[in-house]
Amino acid sequence: MSTSTAAAPPPLPTSRLADALSPRRLMWLRFRRHRLAMLGLVVVLLIYLAAAFAEFLAPMDPNRAAARYALHPPQSVTWFEHTGEGLRFRPSVQAYRMERDRRTLQARFVPEPDRRIHLHLFGEGDPYRFWGLIPANRHLLAPEQPTDPVFLMGADRLGRDVLSRTLHGARISMTVGLVGVALSLLLGVGIGGLAGYYGGRTDWVVQRLTEYIISLPTIPIWMALAAAVPRDWPPLTVYFLITLIVSLIGWTELARVVRGRFLSLRTEDFVTAARLDGCSELRVIFRHMLPSFASHIIASMTLAIPMMILAETSLSFLGLGLQPPTISWGVLLKEAQNIRSIAAAPWLFLPGAAVVVAVLALNFLGDGLRDAADPHA
Repeated sequence: MSTSTAAAPPPLPTSRLADALSPRRLMWLRFRRHRLAMLGLVVVLLIYLAAAFAEFLAPMDPNRAAARYALHPPQSVTWFEHTGEGLRFRPSVQAYRMERDRRTLQARFVPEPDRRIHLHLFGEGDPYRFWGLIPANRHLLAPEQPTDPVFLMGADRLGRDVLSRTLHGARISMTVGLVGVALSLLLGVGIGGLAGYYGGRTDWVVQRLTEYIISLPTIPIWMALAAAVPRDWPPLTVYFLITLIVSLIGWTELARVVRGRFLSLRTEDFVTAARLDGCSELRVIFRHMLPSFASHIIASMTLAIPMMILAETSLSFLGLGLQPPTISWGVLLKEAQNIRSIAAAPWLFLPGAAVVVAVLALNFLGDGLRDAADPHA
């Protein structure tokens, strides 16, 4: 007596397999093949996680100044120490002492070979309010003695920790990009969709407005609008105004793209069928037309975030954007505007390296999304 088993279905051909998968699944599979895009995604996620947990990751209060540690050099962490029983996990940094040159009386820091500053994982340090709400004093790395100086990325001219300030600056600089892109998305999709869907005089007016804004020189317009912000306004108000200023310039390219897609889609069969079925104009736009090129909008927004970050950094660097005590990468780079910084404290340029890494990662991510969204890729 023989038993029969059901034969396994034959594998689908490549073309039929692509037809069987959803557009989102196909986009993800194409995106995974883009190695630089995957690397950019990981880096961007790490930067946003570091910004979200800046209080915990920062070794000390970013605004705590100590004049005696001004321009303290960076200290590298040694994670293990040698004992009689072998290696033991005990992070520490090299201790420095301050000396003055006998001729110039300039302060300089000299390492102490026989002394190390030991660190605690999840140790107690400067108190803070997590996200401004929850009081805490635990840090990822904290010195065993609170009075010991620990500057993993060096100190600035006021003796403030550059690493702590860079982590807190990421929160402002990276969220400016997100909020600015969100506002640009609303303006670009709304104005461009209006022009492309209705056409005629509406399209003519929107096109002339868009061309006028594009023809304006971007940097001078940013500088003029930012210079009009009163200096005595609260930092939070200035932050939202800078975001609004950046967004008012950045919506034009997206509006032109959306307008062109709407012009081509409004005569398609599925749009005509939706109208004949009695769908309202809002339902036709948001339920049928926008989802057909949503992946392209996502890719465009990802590529626009670096421009928003660079705009905020440039304005703050020029002294026209955010001002101390607000901390952003542009504000931190103002510390490196003189020859003394270049010669004596090159680590003050490290916030600029953070800008470069963030912009490159976002560009890689945007390129990968754009390629993945292309149905002919």
